[in-house]
Amino acid sequence: MEASLPSTKPVSDTIQQTPVESTGQRSDSTSPETDFSALDLGHPSLLVNREVSQLRFFCRVLEEAQDETVPLLERIKFLSILGSIMSEFFMVRVAGLKQQIAAGITEVSPDGLTPSEQLAAIHPMVEQLMESSRVCFHEVLAGLDRSGLHVVDYEALSEAQRASARAYFENIVFPVLTPLAYDPSRPFPFISNMSLNLAVIIREDDGTERFARVKVPSTLPRLIPVSSADQDVYLVWLEQVVSAYLIDLFPGMEIVEAHPFRVTRDAEIAIQELEADDLLETIERFVRRRRFGSVVRLVIDRHMPEYIQSILKKNLQIGPEDVYEVDLPLAMSSLGCLYGYDRPDLKDQAFVPMDPEGLEDVEGPEIFAAIRRQDILLHHPYESFEPVVEFLETAARDPNVLAIKQTLYRVGRNSPVVAALLEAAANGKQVAVLVELKARFDEESNIEWAKALEREGVHVIYGLLGLKTHSKIALVVRKEGAGIRRYVHLATGNYNAITATQYTDLGLFTAREDLGADASDLFNYLTGYSKLREYRKLVVAPLNLREKVESLIRREIEYAQRGEKGHLIFKINSLVDKKMIRILYEASQAGVKVDLLVRGICCLRPGIPGVSENIRVISIVGRFLEHSRVYYFHNGGSAECYLGSADLMPRNLDRRVEVLFPVEDPALIERLRREILHTYLHDNVKARIMQSDGSYKRAIPAPGEPLINSQEWFIARRTPRP
Repeated sequence: MEASLPSTKPVSDTIQQTPVESTGQRSDSTSPETDFSALDLGHPSLLVNREVSQLRFFCRVLEEAQDETVPLLERIKFLSILGSIMSEFFMVRVAGLKQQIAAGITEVSPDGLTPSEQLAAIHPMVEQLMESSRVCFHEVLAGLDRSGLHVVDYEALSEAQRASARAYFENIVFPVLTPLAYDPSRPFPFISNMSLNLAVIIREDDGTERFARVKVPSTLPRLIPVSSADQDVYLVWLEQVVSAYLIDLFPGMEIVEAHPFRVTRDAEIAIQELEADDLLETIERFVRRRRFGSVVRLVIDRHMPEYIQSILKKNLQIGPEDVYEVDLPLAMSSLGCLYGYDRPDLKDQAFVPMDPEGLEDVEGPEIFAAIRRQDILLHHPYESFEPVVEFLETAARDPNVLAIKQTLYRVGRNSPVVAALLEAAANGKQVAVLVELKARFDEESNIEWAKALEREGVHVIYGLLGLKTHSKIALVVRKEGAGIRRYVHLATGNYNAITATQYTDLGLFTAREDLGADASDLFNYLTGYSKLREYRKLVVAPLNLREKVESLIRREIEYAQRGEKGHLIFKINSLVDKKMIRILYEASQAGVKVDLLVRGICCLRPGIPGVSENIRVISIVGRFLEHSRVYYFHNGGSAECYLGSADLMPRNLDRRVEVLFPVEDPALIERLRREILHTYLHDNVKARIMQSDGSYKRAIPAPGEPLINSQEWFIARRTPRP
């Protein structure tokens, strides 16, 4: 190793390994003895199925929940994340496959599977993930119970605790509930997407049995605290409390049985922009329509009898393959409420991010002088996101600032970034903001911000026709002396102060004239009409990003072919694009060393003799979501490094406005290589190494090698403990 890295705690030898090993993938027509080097580099057998690869990422998330060295409430957090991303997988990916099947599409995926074959491949993986996550949850609950945080079933409550639950039900829950009957005079009730419900069977005096649905209120906490005789915390499930007092909703009836169920609907909306007179209004309409999408998954209590299942399947118009029977709880994504309990002893140790180098103790307009002196690299969450907010707030108040232009993709609620833009507009600055309304599952929040900004006189743009604007850039134009100077912030992550504490991202402050001029040209492209395809420094999709990255890879190939060192290091979220995979295979064949840090989906197969033996793929899943994108090119010893918003996926390269920006300060390039990328590549605690068949194995330290958890190393290096 090039630098001495501090040790971190070891992963327990008893960690439960990911239970999902089988891919469900079709058997390749090639045998183990196949000479892969003789195959065309686009052959399906050289690619991993996208959906299978994504589910394997979910397995790695589950591993974190299963890891006994992870604090208990952090393990709950990972289970909640798994529940959320699994739901999104069904709403988008599974729904898309079902749409293709319904449309009679039999076109195969790059790895050679039809839509039906892909559904068949992922089904057993999904079942096993859901089953294993419940097993893990109950193991974690046992640990929480020993720590004084008790999640108990209603049947296990004491009389005093039942009285407490009863009072909560009468005062808070009952007024919110609306029972909906299903009989010849009343149609089957609509079941909204992601809602938790009770299927209730009631019996009238004459013995007639009826079906009713009761929706568990999503506006109330999923876990209800009940009274306790000691200092421990006792929580009971909301749906169990509702079930216990159903008689209050159906007086005079007999409650035969009640079982929870949860529906996931198709949430993939296709916006016909060419036919839209008003994009804002069109997206509002499609977001409302989303909750009425067709059902793609029904999750039920394992004990639900077949006759109730039949009622649901018939009325939801689904087949048995869409039904998943699991142990409780059904909605794992709502476990975040449990993580929210104030038990720091059951969570990761807190830390305070430091100011980035060059911005220590900088206040107000001093930030502009600091950026003029040098480019400033920001590494979140280890370095604070607050300077980005202060940059915009200072620009909003500085009388010398003439204009602010910015792209917003996912900013979240109560955004200090948007507040600064609103203040700037109120102070008479020229403010132009591109709000990407098509950011999936953030549409409603972005619509609200777009309207708020427009009310204050901000020039709001909704993006380019047919493209999502995914780039992260802010431009401040400031009058200085007899001229103007442009200050630019570019980043790999969103302008979201909350996720900046949860995701790893990189940002850059610069006052370089050529990058400032490029930023102006980019905003002219986004807000007006421009046919500019080449920028001074920025690389922009869909204009030239694909071609630029390909040319830089081919340059490394040329170095290797001349007998010189060729080396690529890419840190990205996903690698899916078939053309990019092919050229990376070509690089490997030429002798280029290729290190890929791919957090999630990776369709490339590393380590195949004659094809990809020079390629290593590492996935790091840990405390923070790895989100930064770095493209490093050795370039014969004169390294070039680009950061940005783009992954190597067709949508990023061809159907989005993405920006890669160069890091030109040699000291910052060296920091990226020696400190950041080097540390990631030597992680042997949270790193998983991708195998040539698409599976993953944990990195195993060599005898005597120090244990390196990259994220903990960055915390120790760049942040003080509280």
